[in-house]
Amino acid sequence: MNLLLTLSRGIDALNERIGRLTMWLVLASVLISAINAIVRKAFNIGSNAYLEIQWYLFAGVFMLGVGYVMLKNAHVRIDFISSRLSKRTNAVIDAIGIVVFTIPLSIIMIDLGWPLFAQAFKSGEMSQNAGGLIRWPVLMLVPLGFAILLAQAVSELIKRIAFLSGALDEPFTPTGEKSEEERLAEELAREAEAHEQALLQQKSGA
Repeated sequence: MNLLLTLSRGIDALNERIGRLTMWLVLASVLISAINAIVRKAFNIGSNAYLEIQWYLFAGVFMLGVGYVMLKNAHVRIDFISSRLSKRTNAVIDAIGIVVFTIPLSIIMIDLGWPLFAQAFKSGEMSQNAGGLIRWPVLMLVPLGFAILLAQAVSELIKRIAFLSGALDEPFTPTGEKSEEERLAEELAREAEAHEQALLQQKSGA
């Protein structure tokens, strides 16, 4: 288990770096979009290359950042339900979801995406738009992004198993921050508990 946890920490460190690098793609996309809009409106000059690089960058943000999101436990989940379950129950649900859905999906998408990238790279496929960009870099993001997700899924599975076996105190990497959904779920739980206590007090007073 120690060897597996070492592997997990290595994957986490890699996706931490990739996630922070991906944040700069957001800034680059915003700057390119703003400059493109200003030049087009002010000088009536446009370029399909500038338009396409924007969605290339957006694709990079989503595909390369997916492992970072999973690392930070910020992916979509029903927090109102999960917050009412024990950590152990949540860890079991997560492990099942990773094994049944995340890992198979990642493998399938890598298998489907790689030939498309390889063919575009070999042929030097270009965008059909005038002045557009070469296509293989954006097609490469599909297998690469799902490979990143697959690696992080393996890391998360190791952590869930380690938690269930008593080798870890937490089933995921603590971030020190709670999402808006988690804070909302906790607030709703506190309000429900306060309401129940008020009803009990009314009944006892009656």
